Amino acid sequence: MPIRSYKTALWIALAAVIGAVCLYIPIAFLSNQAALVAELNHLGANAAFFFVVGFAIITTLGFPGNLSTIAGGAVFGLFWGTLWSLIGATLGAIGAFLLARFFVHDWAMRRFGQKPLLQRLNRAIAHRPVNFILAVRFSPLSPFSLVNFLFGLTPVDLKTYAISTFFGIIPLTIAHTWLGVAGKEALSGGDRVPFFLALGMLTLLSVLPLLVKQKPVVQTANHPRRSLRLFK
Repeated sequence: MPIRSYKTALWIALAAVIGAVCLYIPIAFLSNQAALVAELNHLGANAAFFFVVGFAIITTLGFPGNLSTIAGGAVFGLFWGTLWSLIGATLGAIGAFLLARFFVHDWAMRRFGQKPLLQRLNRAIAHRPVNFILAVRFSPLSPFSLVNFLFGLTPVDLKTYAISTFFGIIPLTIAHTWLGVAGKEALSGGDRVPFFLALGMLTLLSVLPLLVKQKPVVQTANHPRRSLRLFK
């Protein structure tokens, strides 16, 4: 099959998936945490499977997954909620990465390949891909869905991206899952201290990158003491 026909077929398949999601996944899965919790509880033994698949689909399509992670904590508990969210979020991140790599990468390189920002980004990832991805994933300030697509425009390979993403999102996933567990307990009349501790953990993770932020530098041959900022 010619490359153009192959891409056309993939676009049609993608449109069909998006249509199916819009028709069969309730809007509650995207915006209503309480309804999502109720739906997962209704699924019983199949809840984990549908949770992971649904999480992966909405993440691939660019929808945020924070509410799903919190709901996962409320339904599955801290350990299993964290694990299922990690798997779903990583699969979704891989899906978004592949969409950008196969459908947008060539066009973006032709259109923006000479832009200094993209060139600096590509150089930074090529130099230390694992450290770069881990740093981006660790920060709650990084828009997860947007970053998934942006990484697809870089030269990083899929294996490095997937493994680094999985481990990089562990702290935030634990924090959001814990928030769901503690929130359920607080709403049922239990101890509220864990809920505030979970909020505190999320706050700490949000400000920690700002406290320890270091500007990456590149030494020049003519000016060894002069540094170039990665992002202006």
